[in-house]
Order: sequence, then structure tokens, then C-alpha cells
Amino acid sequence: MLAIDLSGKVALVTGGIQGLGLATARMLHQSGASVVVNYLQDAEGLFQQRAEQAVRPFEERGLAVAADVRSREDMTALMNRITATFGRLDIVVNNAAVLRDRTVKNMTDEDWDAVISTNLSAVFKVCQTALPFLKDGGRIVNMASISGVMGFYGQANYASAKAGIIGLTKVLSRELAARQITVNAVAPGVVLTEMGQSIPQAARDQMLAQIPLRRFGEPEEIAGTIAFLCSPLASYITGQTLHVNGGWWA
Repeated sequence: MLAIDLSGKVALVTGGIQGLGLATARMLHQSGASVVVNYLQDAEGLFQQRAEQAVRPFEERGLAVAADVRSREDMTALMNRITATFGRLDIVVNNAAVLRDRTVKNMTDEDWDAVISTNLSAVFKVCQTALPFLKDGGRIVNMASISGVMGFYGQANYASAKAGIIGLTKVLSRELAARQITVNAVAPGVVLTEMGQSIPQAARDQMLAQIPLRRFGEPEEIAGTIAFLCSPLASYITGQTLHVNGGWWA
């Protein structure tokens, strides 16, 4: 069987301490990469504990760093820490995201700004900050969503951010092609991570009825797609959005 081999590569997975991010970090590590995840500082230190627990199995090929993806200063410090520790950066997976679902009628400026700043503006900042550090021939994978192409009820902020991710991915793929850096997006359907489980049961039942495969996705299925895009097997794929949704939208 042809295996994905990322030996010697160094990957940054934002939001990599839970859900799809953690599944992706584990898969990249299993494929041979050294993996860095970031976390937000909190008063109780819970995020730090989760981050350290996430990378503990990675041993010397894992690193958890306190850094806010919304802060350019934090991102610069993070990139310097990665290269100081591992000597290089080959892969960036932009996974960090938040939800603040409300109808447009009830959505506050705070709801809108929180999602756009984390789910879209931060991706721009991470990518831009990473460019001087990212090796030629590297990989950027941005997490989009089926919501960004279908426009789910109550997700004006989230759908707008994820649609923006698709546009940003296309532009970056053209601008970085001369360096042989591929830039792609993955648009999952509903995956029952902590974020997916926050969807009310009645809404989940309606969604499930529309999926031809009649099930929701598993985190490892999304992570496997990301690992493929990070590998030499996908060296001629760039500017694309891979829809991983069980046939819900094509």
C-alpha cells in the first residue's frame, strides 16, 4: 500500500488541541512529521493542560506554544519558536475556529467580529506571517466548511468567513505557485466533534436526512484528506477546495 510519508517535515496545526485539529495533528505525526499546536492562555491553565496532553504522545516531535492566531505579534513569535526548535517549517494547517450562531436579525456586532476575526482574518495573518519561514515546496491547508458554500441558517458570520477562506485559498495558490507552495482548502460537512455536537439534535436529524451516505463524518476522515494534501501525492493540486461531506453537496 502506498503510504503518506512526511518524515523530516514540520507542521503547524492551529487549533490543534481538540476536534478536527487534534485529529489532524495526530495524523500528521503518524505520517512522520513533527507537529506544533498553539493554544490560548486562560486563567485556569486548562488550555495549556489540554495542549500539553495533546502533544505528549509526540515526544520530541511535538511542541505546544501559547499563541493567539488573531495576534500578529504572537504569530511572529510562534514562527520563530518553531524554527528555533525544529529548524524549519513545511506545513501550515489553519484549523482554529469559533462559532457564534444567530440569525442575522439577532446577530450582534460582537458575534460577527468574533467569528470573522478568528475564522478568516486570523487565517490571513497566519499565512502572511508564515511566508518568510515556510520552505519552498511547502503546503498550506485551510479549513473551509460546507456552510461556506451552502449558507446554513443562523450562520451568516461563519458562512461568510468560510466562503472567504475559499477565496483566500485561490489567491494564495496563485501568488505562491512560483515557490512550488501548494495552497488548498478542505470543506467538511458535519463532523461530530465538540463543535458539531453543539448543533441542536433536531437540526442534526434534518441534516442527516440530506446526506447520501446517511452518516456524519469522522474526524479521522477529514484529517486523512488534510494529510493527503500535505503529502507528495498531492504535489500537483493547488487552489482547490476538497468537499468531504458524504455527498451532501458536490
